[in-house]
Amino acid sequence: MQETVIPAAGAPYSTFLYVLIPLLPFLGFLINGLLNRKLSGTVAGAISSLAVLGSFAISVFLFLNFQYQYTVTLFDWITVGSMQIPFSYQIDQLSLIMLLLVTGVGFLIHVYSIGYMHHDENVGKFFSFLNLFVFSMLVLVLGANFVILFIGWEGVGLCSYLLIGFWNKNTAYNNAAKKAFIINRVGDLGFLLGIFLIYLTFDSVQYAEVFQKASTLQIGTGVVTAITLLLFVGATGKSAQLPLYTWLPDAMAGPTPVSALIHAATMVTAGIYMILRANVLFTLAPDTLEVIAIIGAATALFAATIGLAQNDIKKVLAYSTVSQLGYMFLALGVMGYSTSLFHVLTHAFFKALMFLGAGSVIHAMSNEQDMRRMGGLRKSLPITFITFFVGCLAIAGIPPFSGFFSKDEILLHAFEHSKVLYAVGLFTAFLTAFYMFRLLFLTFFGEFRGTEEQKHHLHESPASMTLPLIVLAILAAVGGFMNAPFFLGEENAYLANYLAPLFTYSKQLNPAAFGVHADHATELMLIGLSVGAGVLGIILAYVQYVSRGVRPVEDGESRGFLENLIYHKYYIDELYNALFVRPIMWLSRGLFRYVENGIIDPIVNGFGRLTMGGGQLLRYVQTGSVETYLILMVVGIVLVMALNFVKF
Repeated sequence: MQETVIPAAGAPYSTFLYVLIPLLPFLGFLINGLLNRKLSGTVAGAISSLAVLGSFAISVFLFLNFQYQYTVTLFDWITVGSMQIPFSYQIDQLSLIMLLLVTGVGFLIHVYSIGYMHHDENVGKFFSFLNLFVFSMLVLVLGANFVILFIGWEGVGLCSYLLIGFWNKNTAYNNAAKKAFIINRVGDLGFLLGIFLIYLTFDSVQYAEVFQKASTLQIGTGVVTAITLLLFVGATGKSAQLPLYTWLPDAMAGPTPVSALIHAATMVTAGIYMILRANVLFTLAPDTLEVIAIIGAATALFAATIGLAQNDIKKVLAYSTVSQLGYMFLALGVMGYSTSLFHVLTHAFFKALMFLGAGSVIHAMSNEQDMRRMGGLRKSLPITFITFFVGCLAIAGIPPFSGFFSKDEILLHAFEHSKVLYAVGLFTAFLTAFYMFRLLFLTFFGEFRGTEEQKHHLHESPASMTLPLIVLAILAAVGGFMNAPFFLGEENAYLANYLAPLFTYSKQLNPAAFGVHADHATELMLIGLSVGAGVLGIILAYVQYVSRGVRPVEDGESRGFLENLIYHKYYIDELYNALFVRPIMWLSRGLFRYVENGIIDPIVNGFGRLTMGGGQLLRYVQTGSVETYLILMVVGIVLVMALNFVKF
């Protein structure tokens, strides 16, 4: 990252303009929160959507007029001795791209939610929470230091908890919300310790100062390795990597727009954003990068295999999200920094599209999510089908759809770094195409397998839901052209060239490992293998679920050992329950029984009884008799006089 350039006059625009970006969603949160019961769902949705649209418009203005990196200081925030942490925003290529992503995709999802949530009695509260999430995410990406980043980081975690458990009358949904909150706290502890170590090492938490000082260190410095490992623990929790991924599939308990906004497009990419922001530190720690690449590849493959046997349409998409996040971490681990952000963008387009498409299906199916009860929906939901089909082609890596470009770049970087990691990524691409088209064929092809009542009520979603689908489908179709393959010329890699100044220090520190060095023939060969893997997955899914008409096994029917293992998600949740949840519950019950009830309560109650006993004794002094009080006064006077004359 280049040193921040600030002209003498400061930021090029009024400070209030930058304040407005997160302030508008926050105002939407306050209005909808305070007037929850007084506003109709349409009005609440309009207020919420317009707030995000306003932030998007300002972000577009800053993006189009961006000329240099600068910091906007809003006010002096924390001053303790020599430690000074201003509340300031960083305006550069990375923050601007993320602003456009959060507000642009966020606006489409807000509009979609107007139609999807109009029947809910707490729709005002829902939009209030959505706006609060967007506010927190904007603070996260705008912050110019790690402390502000952490505030936004915790804010999106809180909003995730609120939105996952939005339908809080359902105990299972509440448990899913608590699970997400607790697992994220595990990762956040590592992140917080990393921030402490950054300050102890560099005497600052400001990005510009930390990265400039870090650029003078040697690669492999132990303290930097420790810092980056701690930061990666935080990213593992927030971005659902092994072993802290189990919260994200359960988070599908929230309304479908929540899944699209938080668990596909924005919050789960916060970990990738944080590593991109601190790329200088990670470049100095090649051991950490190797760990990131291995865990990313393992997560991508592991989650993809689970997706093969899931029947809940949102659960398939959830494990697909975990898998694609693994791809992004694989790219980070092999120093494909701009490539990772490229996949963040394309994934936001096609995965938000598919989550919203799934919501349209669920809406038409009267809240049915089991694909075994669907089938033949392409006739009743033509817009949903076409847009969902575009999303499937994109995630399968079929050219010219967006996922092809970003996934191809990741595999190219992996190939240059490690043939084993490349093989894992290529096999995962095949699995991705297979299980995504399995979802498409089971949902939209064949005969309808639901009830007659569901069949009678099948209908396409309203325009407020289909228009965002169409816009996202267009982005998923053409979004890949923002970064053309290298064999077409580096001048066509627009996104990589735009982001290049962010990685100046990293390129100087390790020029040999930075960038792509493969020749065009090798790149074309890898493209052929990648596309071939995707096409093969689609063909096998078609043969299995359309030509042969195979249907998933119903609950209660026997499954093979491997299918049963995958269907039950390798029993990881059960393993975690056995290793962590049950021992902690056992310990808690023991402490409650023997320490709380056996030691602490008797001590506290003993003081209470002592006080009550003393009060009972003193009651005898308060007789209400004047004669008694006079006698006691005389006795007291005699005692005082006696004490003055008696020598001890």
